Amino acid sequence: MQKEEIVINNIQKLYQSKKIYDLEGTERYFVAAIKDNMEFHNQHCKRYAQILKKQGIVKDDIHSIEDLHRIPPLPTLYYKKKRIASLPSKKMVIKATSSGTSGVKSKIGYDAKGLYYGAHMVYRIAKYHKLLSTKPTNYILLGFQQGKENQAVTAKTLLGSTYFAPAKERVYALQYVNGSYEFNIKGMLKALMKFSKQSNPVRIIGFPAYALFLANELEKRKKRFTLPKGSKVILGGGWKQFYSDRVDKKLLYQKIQRTLGIEEENIREFYGAVEHPMPYCDCKNHHFHVPIYSRVLVRDVDTLLPVPNGKVGILNFLSPLLSSMPLTSVMTDDLGVLHDGAECGCGITAPYFEVLGRVGLCDIHTCAWGAGELLGGNRI
Repeated sequence: MQKEEIVINNIQKLYQSKKIYDLEGTERYFVAAIKDNMEFHNQHCKRYAQILKKQGIVKDDIHSIEDLHRIPPLPTLYYKKKRIASLPSKKMVIKATSSGTSGVKSKIGYDAKGLYYGAHMVYRIAKYHKLLSTKPTNYILLGFQQGKENQAVTAKTLLGSTYFAPAKERVYALQYVNGSYEFNIKGMLKALMKFSKQSNPVRIIGFPAYALFLANELEKRKKRFTLPKGSKVILGGGWKQFYSDRVDKKLLYQKIQRTLGIEEENIREFYGAVEHPMPYCDCKNHHFHVPIYSRVLVRDVDTLLPVPNGKVGILNFLSPLLSSMPLTSVMTDDLGVLHDGAECGCGITAPYFEVLGRVGLCDIHTCAWGAGELLGGNRI
């Protein structure tokens, strides 16, 4: 059997499993797939091979889930500063950038095999969380419209999320006018008025900050809408440059319910990053449980060693999905904590993580420096 067939078989077994939160039952497939992914990048990416060599780790050092912390985590800042790839650009079917709110963007390429299995993953996640529908749906998209001027992954994801249910009409909150984006409040109000009189469900999807701005604007104008049965609000993308405007989830959901008539049970949220190709969808208790396609570690801010569940640290995500770039283990600049699944009470037994906020700029560089030491002296 050829090496590539072994890699595909491990990935296939993992990504085509129907029990998306059965971590124990699929653990052997995940460990095998992550080892294959690490070795593929070791063989095809000179820079990554140097990192592994300086760290003194090879794939045979990974025997179980408990060994995953030994795989060197590359900070998201690394992808913003360095060009690192295992396949030529022509084999990257889709390219996307991070939002780049700090001024520097990660540029990530997705290979065909990764997209194929990623589609299986997204379908199963959407199906499990009851986001798939055959009913034509009206969309109000709280973000940017994808175009030549905007290749951010958030814009691509926003458009992609409209395929969970067939789109009857799409209205964007941010429109590109004369070289810049404008908040299209008039267009949204017009759309809400129109959509509320139709029988088609409405889905309002996008950044939580814009959901808050929309709800605040409706309260200011003393307007309330009752959207058709089956309507949903789906949030994602974080607060980014609007972090100072961040409000408690409960308050945001209450504002949405008061202004749009959408109950909390029909409000969902996603977490993700361009450097980690994995959409985490919250459960009915609004917790991000870890599905079979990834693993989450929390690392100490100072030592970068893994901390036990319940302790705060930096979130580190692992995924075996892509061959295009070594995204095997990625360390974010998000502070978080990992909890035992039983603490949630929703019925999902997989652990869940809570995002507490972002580390400060100084801490980001400190962690990046620490990761550089962890990576064997590679400067970031």
